[in-house]
Amino acid sequence: MAAPKNRRSVFLGRLPLPERNYLAEALRTETVGGVLLLAAAVAALIWANTPLRDSYETVRSFHFGPGAVGLNLSLQHWAADGLLAVFFFVAGIELKRELVAGELRDPKAAILPVVAAICGMAAPALVYFTVAKTGGGALDGWAVPTATDIAFALAVLAVIGTALPSALRAFLLTLAVVDDLFAILIIAVFFTSQLDFTALGLAVLGLAVFWLLLRKGVRGWYVYVPLGIVNWALMYNSGVHATIAGVAMGLMLRCHRREGESHSPGEHIEHLVRPLSAGLAVPLFALFSAGVAVSGGAITDVFTKPETLGVVLGLVVGKAIGVFGGTWLAARFTRAELNPDLRWPDVLAVASLAGIGFTVSLLIGELAFAEDPLLTDEVKAAVLVGSLIAAVVASVLLKLRDNKYRKLCADEDRDDDQDGIPDIYEQDNPAYHLRMAAILEARAAEHRRLADVAAARPTGDDGPA
Repeated sequence: MAAPKNRRSVFLGRLPLPERNYLAEALRTETVGGVLLLAAAVAALIWANTPLRDSYETVRSFHFGPGAVGLNLSLQHWAADGLLAVFFFVAGIELKRELVAGELRDPKAAILPVVAAICGMAAPALVYFTVAKTGGGALDGWAVPTATDIAFALAVLAVIGTALPSALRAFLLTLAVVDDLFAILIIAVFFTSQLDFTALGLAVLGLAVFWLLLRKGVRGWYVYVPLGIVNWALMYNSGVHATIAGVAMGLMLRCHRREGESHSPGEHIEHLVRPLSAGLAVPLFALFSAGVAVSGGAITDVFTKPETLGVVLGLVVGKAIGVFGGTWLAARFTRAELNPDLRWPDVLAVASLAGIGFTVSLLIGELAFAEDPLLTDEVKAAVLVGSLIAAVVASVLLKLRDNKYRKLCADEDRDDDQDGIPDIYEQDNPAYHLRMAAILEARAAEHRRLADVAAARPTGDDGPA
């Protein structure tokens, strides 16, 4: 007797209901934040390309803060180092949650998005390196096209109105979370200036106190917010990029639920802070970082200079090839079958959407070319152009399957018994089938009654002539 074949796992299959509900809530906030981010970027471009351009530069160069502790910073600097620490704090919580309760908790399930994310960062870096090396450009910007901006990607989805199935949205979110992790590592390792070991030691001590207070169950924002600000300031003065403090504190929060808890502390704090991150911190960063001069000559330069061309091709070509190729190879070698409701072109569309690398790409561009303001602005323009092209390509690919996506989303949301749980999650629940039987029997009885009424009605020639 032949041995039974190993059952193959399903890639991009249906999410568990708790994960789907969490995803829906998180993406709703990110989508709104993405629209605000898009609006802020447009406002910055308009402000920087009108007769008011001098006021734009004056505002973002305005310095304030306590100079005695090394924090007399420009408004643009406060946005990049201060406000983005809130963004990375949320990213740290997301990563912790994914590791303990989400898609990354199971190594077998995690391998696909992790490999896709790694390939989706390696391929753009390789594309940039090849283009810059061939053209004799600076290699410092290799990390610029490696990041994915989930908020901007979701804003594109909101604008084009694509009803993307939850499995594809979860895949995109998981990609972005892993992407953020490696972006954090890149910033920490490659963009750390000379270290002040005293400040760094105090920052580590402050983080240890933060962790200890959490483990002791101490509560109160009035404890953690001041301590978090102190940790951020110490990390900034240490020479390590200040956003690392935000990530570290996010990773320390407990994100698994104990018995009787509807939300873990990490989920609760993420729910409170995410609107601040998506609705204020990231849009303000975009407002003070995305304002670059755009003209016909500037656009031409984006496609002719090796550094800027490397960024554009890295985002548009490198991301799509890396994410799609990594996903396909991981699925092939792990014998994972694609969800039968989806096709590989759907994965390619999401891979193209991952080429929208706005927020972190702008930040890395500022760090990579800090000594060359002109090249910094040119690289920012390249990030904008590359992200725009990636958004257009992804939109076209997604629109081709829009009707299919709408049907899948309708099936996911259908709740005929109106118990608050989508029917697709209750197929193995006998009580659901009994409720549906009662509903259908009631409908059948009503139709039989209407049939009897229609049969008893006199048949006269009272119809239309």
